[in-house]
Amino acid sequence: MTTDKTITITMSDRSPLRVVRKDWPVIAEATGWDNTHECQANHVWFIRVRQHADGRALVYGEYDEGPGGVYVGFRAARAGSLVSGPDEIIGAIRRVEDLLGVEGLGDECIGDLPAEELE
Repeated sequence: MTTDKTITITMSDRSPLRVVRKDWPVIAEATGWDNTHECQANHVWFIRVRQHADGRALVYGEYDEGPGGVYVGFRAARAGSLVSGPDEIIGAIRRVEDLLGVEGLGDECIGDLPAEELE
């Protein structure tokens, strides 16, 4: 069950996780669809990164049917990973990208991560 305050996230190789949205803000995201207009898309996809204040991060994504409809028998793909810290986020993005099968989506999500500051 998902409410305005919580979200249930499908994970890879473990049961889904339910988290409070405000405790796990989105820090990076990449989305796309297969048509000129999203409202006509047959397929939509995303990878999203949420990070808790303690450093843990949820990296998850979906490849699903769009509002334009899909062929009979289509199966959506969902993947997700809980990582213990920022150093593991990029690897988790790559794993989710591979499981979804949407080339380039991981690069876009990595590019949306907060910038590192160099001295």
